[in-house]
Amino acid sequence: MKLKFVTRFSALAIGSTGAFLGIASLVPAIATAPAPPQLVPAVLGGKPIYILYMTRSGDRALVRCYPGQQPKLQVQTRTDGVKEGILTCGS
Repeated sequence: MKLKFVTRFSALAIGSTGAFLGIASLVPAIATAPAPPQLVPAVLGGKPIYILYMTRSGDRALVRCYPGQQPKLQVQTRTDGVKEGILTCGS
């Protein structure tokens, strides 16, 4: 009788642990590191644009323009004092 109880308890404990671990693997993990660069659609001056958010100091972006044009960066200060830049291709 005692052995049967221990066997059932062990099976229940193992099954519960397996179910818990299975459910835990479905829960999304929370990242503590900054996100990688991403493009977010927005509107600037009534025109659709994409904003490139770079969140890490080591992030770099490669820009390729049409032949005969080169990338230009215009740095400006927002009203809250944060600097941002507008990158365009031109001649």
